[in-house]
Amino acid sequence: MENALWDRLSVEVRSEVDSLVSAGRNVQAIAVIRERVGLPTPSLHACVDLVDQRFSVLRQGPTPS
Repeated sequence: MENALWDRLSVEVRSEVDSLVSAGRNVQAIAVIRERVGLPTPSLHACVDLVDQRFSVLRQGPTPS
């Protein structure tokens, strides 16, 4: 998945965001992204877009090798 904001997040934060998105806790996922990404703080719109993208990726499941 190509997303500049996603690339700025650490592996730990990515895992936390995915867990929150999987549990339907999108508002908390957005808060985690904004709090943990560092400066410059991303816009709310960018965070919502990222959460939507992660939802789509997680819904599709793992890609076959």
